[in-house]
Amino acid sequence: MEYHLAIEKQRAFFLTGATRPIGYRLRQLKLLKGAIQKYEAEILEALCTDLGKPAFEGYATEVGMVYEEIGHALRYLKKWARPKRVRAPLTQFPSSCRLYEEPKGIALIMSPWNYPFQLTAAPLVAAIAAGNCVVVKPSRYSEATSAVLEKMLAESFEAEYITIFQGGSAVNTELLREKFDHIFFTGSPAVGHVVMQAAARHLTPVTLELGGKSPCIVDETANIGLAARRIAWGKLINAGQTCVAPDYVAVHSKVKSHFEEAYKKAVLDLYGDAPLEQKDYGKIINRKHFDRLLGLLEQERSVWGGKSNADTLKIEPALLQEATWDSPAMQEEIFGPILPILTFDSFTGLFEELKQKPVPLAAYLFTKNPQHEEMFRHELRFGGGCINDTVVHLTNPRMPFGGAGQSGMGNYHGYYGFLTFSHQKSILKKSNVVDVPVRYAPYGDRLSTIKKLMR
Repeated sequence: MEYHLAIEKQRAFFLTGATRPIGYRLRQLKLLKGAIQKYEAEILEALCTDLGKPAFEGYATEVGMVYEEIGHALRYLKKWARPKRVRAPLTQFPSSCRLYEEPKGIALIMSPWNYPFQLTAAPLVAAIAAGNCVVVKPSRYSEATSAVLEKMLAESFEAEYITIFQGGSAVNTELLREKFDHIFFTGSPAVGHVVMQAAARHLTPVTLELGGKSPCIVDETANIGLAARRIAWGKLINAGQTCVAPDYVAVHSKVKSHFEEAYKKAVLDLYGDAPLEQKDYGKIINRKHFDRLLGLLEQERSVWGGKSNADTLKIEPALLQEATWDSPAMQEEIFGPILPILTFDSFTGLFEELKQKPVPLAAYLFTKNPQHEEMFRHELRFGGGCINDTVVHLTNPRMPFGGAGQSGMGNYHGYYGFLTFSHQKSILKKSNVVDVPVRYAPYGDRLSTIKKLMR
């Protein structure tokens, strides 16, 4: 009942039209930015508490990215929301056609624990820019960050406009029983099924930002030292708990040994010979996931690294040097600092294997071969990715971020987030001066005429 009443209050507020004016939306975005600035130190401290994130990483991958989203929206919102004229068909002469972006209504944002601030606040920016009211449901696992979010949002916004609910799966279940106008969920494919099933009861549109086993391909032409460094960075930020982290590496057999040594060196350069004691290296979110990752390591034959500390929930970067498609670590998304290495001899053969796998959220290719680049761009399905780097494609607010197939549906960031939380209303305005009679019955011998007009 608590959730129902809160949503009804939001719906009543939305129906007043208060959120529609662009000036109102801009003021709320500025208010959100000011609130983040006020709570920035607490947010960074909470991220360290929940995930062991150093302040630099917390700012670079969470707070700073949200600032960029807000700044981008403040700069371009008036342009995004401007009615857009489109060409009218000849059959409707004389007329004009326009598209109007309007808010969907009440949006539910359900965010995960791995980037608990950024993956809550970035879609919130888009929902505000589009003129919606918002219900926020953060993860219970990232307890410290969720508490700061609750305090910040409650202090900054009226509950009839933006409200937040805390709790576990029971709260998720209760919220999903309610009718929303859009649901934005970031999390696992398993929970994504539950969200979509619940949304179907009300025919609610959904955006699902899920995950999957994102491949990283290193061919024989790659700059191995640079590739290893960039892969290690992308794999090990947030201790590997990143939905677009390279899940595994497929390396050409000619350079496999070279890559393994380069990766080990990159890990040592990043975190030294005692990563478990390194303050710049994060921890696993909780004991459940810590034990799951250790279980994967115990089933592998040849492992470099992988020591752990149960008290701090830290696991050293680990390299699985003899992984195969049938390895235990290759059966699920790893979501930790464990990197399996697979070997291939034929680039084309590898692609045929990858095409049979579920569509991943991201994919990466390291090469100097233009033909391999072309195959990567046009033959392999994935949400988004990089050539000769990892992860950083999602930092550009001018590009959409999202999955495909099992890795999700819909996208956001910048203008694409604005579109996600908007309905594009199409309106054709017809002239009252002229009324072309060709469409009206009786049709007589006008078939040839309509064929000429509708080509």
